[in-house]
Amino acid sequence: MKPEHNATSDLQDFDPNYPPYVERVFIFDVPAKQTPMRLDVFLTEYIANATRSKVQTAIDAGNVTVNGAIAMKASRKVLPLDHIECRVMRPPPLALVPEAIPLEICYEDDSVLVINKAAGMVTHPGFGNRYGTLVNAVLYHLGVREAIPLEASNDEAFEEDNDNDTEASNEDDEELAPSFFAPSGSEASLYAHDSVRPGIVHRLDKDTSGILVVSKEISCHAKLAKQFADRTAKRQYYALVWGKVKEDVGVIEGNIGRSSRDRKIMSVVAQGGKYACTEYEVIERFGACTLLALKLRTGRTHQIRVHCSSIHHPLVGDEAYGGLQPNISGGNSNSAAIRHHVTALLQAIPRQALHARTLGFTHPVSGAWLEFAAELPADFAAALEVARAFTK
Repeated sequence: MKPEHNATSDLQDFDPNYPPYVERVFIFDVPAKQTPMRLDVFLTEYIANATRSKVQTAIDAGNVTVNGAIAMKASRKVLPLDHIECRVMRPPPLALVPEAIPLEICYEDDSVLVINKAAGMVTHPGFGNRYGTLVNAVLYHLGVREAIPLEASNDEAFEEDNDNDTEASNEDDEELAPSFFAPSGSEASLYAHDSVRPGIVHRLDKDTSGILVVSKEISCHAKLAKQFADRTAKRQYYALVWGKVKEDVGVIEGNIGRSSRDRKIMSVVAQGGKYACTEYEVIERFGACTLLALKLRTGRTHQIRVHCSSIHHPLVGDEAYGGLQPNISGGNSNSAAIRHHVTALLQAIPRQALHARTLGFTHPVSGAWLEFAAELPADFAAALEVARAFTK
């Protein structure tokens, strides 16, 4: 089998993050000793990541030919010496483009780079977020000036598009990031390039602000990644959640997995999922919300957001997990005063109110303990002022 790429539309007018799709053609010359089997079964078996339903869709659309004729039925038998072509539409391959984007650098030496990431910045490129990411900015900061083309893996032919601006993506609050030094899954081709040197050790959601560390050397990346995996690195988050959290300190436990209602988000699940545990401490209570400091004992996708929502205290502004329509206990949540306060808070911080405030780790070369703290960004601080002004 061999894929071929052909442009399918004019490149003049398009969002650069969503460029025109290209056609990929998979060609099979069936061996003489091939056992006859259904066409959809054959293609599902021989194209990585293909599903039978997606193959059937391609057949129904007339995108599969056998011996030059369009295959009319998925049940058609594949016979020895058949020549099969299957066409699918995919986004074009990614490229890493250095961009002169300002970064707030907290610390830098020859081995590591500590950055206070602004809310609204995606950590690394992906389909739907090819530009404007932290990686684009770091590449430029480290002196890279030429774009680095990256061929997409053949394995991605039938995969869903990845969009770091959606919860279905691999953009993840707490889990280790696939990096240029330690790629994982289908992202391997994106990060395995000799010219690329920044190693993203961990990542934050697009709309989560705060501290993260970038490794500048392969050996340092491995040592830093181990600290995050072993939970010996120190990380503290601040979150503003709806309602008054009763206990001064507490622990939230509950397995986290894909939501059965919406695969784009996560949820606490009764069966399956992965064990997750979050510690919290109340920093300040307000009339309708609470400021929490949180520490992760595990690192699951959107763990803080999911856990806080599961105890009926979703993060202010968290669209995916109930933070736009809070159910505030202890009063009439539909009163004019409450509605006005909710609107004011959401206007002050139009994103989830989550900030990676503290990061500490052992330097991978010197062995010294380094610790950094990022003050709350302006929108988070403004939300706290609105919260303090409200009394029920």
